[in-house]
Amino acid sequence: MLTGMETSRPEREVRRPVARLRDGRWTCVEDAISAEEPMEIRLLWQAAGELQRRSIAVTMRTPGDDFALAAGFLFGEGIIGGPYDVVDLSYCTDEDEEQAFNIVTVTLRPGLAFDETRLERNFFTTSSCGVCGKATLDALEVHGCVAVPGGFAITPAVISAMPDALRAAQAAFAATGGIHAAGLFDAQGRLLALKEDVGRHNALDKVIGEQVLSGSTDLHDRAVLLSGRASFELLQKALVARVPVVCAVGAPSSLAVELAESFGITLVGFVRPGGFNVYAGRQRISG
Repeated sequence: MLTGMETSRPEREVRRPVARLRDGRWTCVEDAISAEEPMEIRLLWQAAGELQRRSIAVTMRTPGDDFALAAGFLFGEGIIGGPYDVVDLSYCTDEDEEQAFNIVTVTLRPGLAFDETRLERNFFTTSSCGVCGKATLDALEVHGCVAVPGGFAITPAVISAMPDALRAAQAAFAATGGIHAAGLFDAQGRLLALKEDVGRHNALDKVIGEQVLSGSTDLHDRAVLLSGRASFELLQKALVARVPVVCAVGAPSSLAVELAESFGITLVGFVRPGGFNVYAGRQRISG
């Protein structure tokens, strides 16, 4: 039974004085800036009759939705398969007060079997690149990933309208202008979930993690829109969550395109109100 309630400090943005130059004239103003703080993910589990505790990841993120971020990360790494694998999510409030809300401990259910060799190295992620030194396409097949099935279809009009829908719901972006977002859409273009973060990978982890904690571990009838570029790591996260359509406002990387082609994901880039580019999986776009 999953327990724990998120009580993170609402410091998703900070205000700082800045010198602003406009039309040759300097002024001193206060500006909103996206907050960025480290978050450590710790695992707690039973193995061979003993309690095991390990710090497995540190990511630079925007505070908020931290439990969803932790769950999404663990789901993407194949450590948990759903909310039933998590007994508790909690902040480490026994740490010093400054860092108390920057450490999340995830307690796994007794008897959960997972590949502990995946914890042999600590993951260090940044707000820009995600987990560094990620495995290749071959490793995805080794870890049991298979092609995303067909059956989901989406129209060009729905895809083209996604960026405006995402931007309209981005409260933090409106305030700071410096934050990424990931949105979860249905086939009719309804925005079902939106998360913002200074890290592209964090925003998507938060979206997927929220779905995982609610019991939705297979998003085969959903599309994702990314506010920036589409990298290999973001496509990997979508693959694990079985998302059939990944759209991005920016460009995809070459490895992201290879992953999409290899695992049957529809990958769309440079999405604008007037059109977009399809890099893989054209068959899911009707019309």
